[in-house]
Amino acid sequence: MTTKAKPKSHILDAVHETAGDLHRLCFIDMRRMQKYDLLCVSPVPDYDADRIKALRERLQLSQAVLASILNTSLSTVRKWEGGDKRPSGPSQKLLDIIERKGLEAVL
Repeated sequence: MTTKAKPKSHILDAVHETAGDLHRLCFIDMRRMQKYDLLCVSPVPDYDADRIKALRERLQLSQAVLASILNTSLSTVRKWEGGDKRPSGPSQKLLDIIERKGLEAVL
């Protein structure tokens, strides 16, 4: 298996476990296993202004430092926290990783 998948339901949990067993027994290849991993991984949550600001303050980071970690501009982080924009794509995924695993996971 490529990643530790987080199942959405008991059925997907059973499907993913079975696929993992089949992969270990060489009945399905890595490409097929990756498809099962993607099927069973929970979606990345949305980040609104309050959630981003709370995360940043909990980590005791300035907006400029958070922008640097996420490889984005200071004005973008300001717009996120002001509610003018929302993070998407890679930024949203990085925020999720930081929130779940801590800042060390992306440094």
